[in-house]
Parts: sequence; C-alpha cells; structure tokens
Amino acid sequence: MLRVGVLVSGGGTNLQAILDAIDGGIIVGAEVVAVISNNENAYAIERARKHNIPAFIVTPKAYGSREEFNNALLETMNVCKVDLIVLAGFLVKIPEAMIAAYKNRIINIHPSLIPSFCGVGFYGLKVHEAALKRGVKVTGATVHYVDEGTDTGPILLQKAVEVRAGDTPEILQRRVMEEAEWVILPQAINMIANNIQAI
Repeated sequence: MLRVGVLVSGGGTNLQAILDAIDGGIIVGAEVVAVISNNENAYAIERARKHNIPAFIVTPKAYGSREEFNNALLETMNVCKVDLIVLAGFLVKIPEAMIAAYKNRIINIHPSLIPSFCGVGFYGLKVHEAALKRGVKVTGATVHYVDEGTDTGPILLQKAVEVRAGDTPEILQRRVMEEAEWVILPQAINMIANNIQAI
C-alpha cells in the first residue's frame, strides 16, 4: 500500500478529489496517511479530520528560522513514513533537503499546461489571469515530479481545458479544477501506486 502525504495551504479541493477517488476505487493501492498544512486556518485540515486522517500544522511563523521550519517539515514527513508526497496547492517552497530525501517521490499539480504560465510567481488565480491576458484558446493542468526548480520537474500527466469567450480568471480556474486537476491528480497517484507508465 502506497502511503501518501498531502501538503496543502488552502481549501483542499484537490485533497478532496484524492479522497473521493480512493473511496470510489479510482485510486487503488494507496492511502492518505497524513495531511500537512502551513496554514492553521486551511479548510483542508477539516477535510482530513472528516476522513480520520492525521492532520499536522507546520507553519514558518512557529519557528525562529526558515531552516528550522524546513527541518520540521521534513521531520513530519519522516515520522509519517510516507512513500509519496503530493503537493496539492501548497504555497511554500519545498526545502532542498526534502527534495533530496524524497527524490522522484514528490509530485505537484499545477493549473496550466507546463511550460506555459509556470515558475516563480505563477500560482492560484495569477496563472489564469496570465492565460486570459495572453489570449490562449487552450489551458489545462499538469502533474509533474518536483525537482530543485519551480515547476521544472519531469511531467507525468497533462490535460487540456478549453478557454471560452467571457471567461473570468475565477470561472476558468473552476473549469480547470473540475475538468483537469481533479481528474489527473488522482490518476497520477494511481499510476504511481500501481507502476503504470504514462502513455
């Protein structure tokens, strides 16, 4: 059984998609064993508790330095004995020590078709604002492995989503979540849990 730790900062809609996919048999051979948030007010914590999943708050403001926070984050992962770390809207830079310790075992969901609209500064609504400003006709989401860069690791899955006339960043964000993020993130976890190769 693949032991999954999910890192979240906000509402936890991607976490919910993972939990629903496990409950619905879309993800087989994996379980979420820990949810970690840098934000004590994240609704994702409540989602974890409703599923009886241990939830941990590891926030930078609780520590004297960034290094102490980084060490605490890595220690939490180690204590939970996770096999795979899933970044599901986690708005904190992953420490290099964690990337090294969990090499090729950290994945992230990003709300664009990488290499478009990714990298430093591209997160949340900012991604969709940039896509609309550029006038693209297609956007989407990408699941990729995490390396030392920002959104630069190997791509695992992508799914395209149509941009429609009259879209606002909020409307586009919702469509990308529903049609892409909530589909390919569970799919990626299932692939890793069952050693299925991407086509």
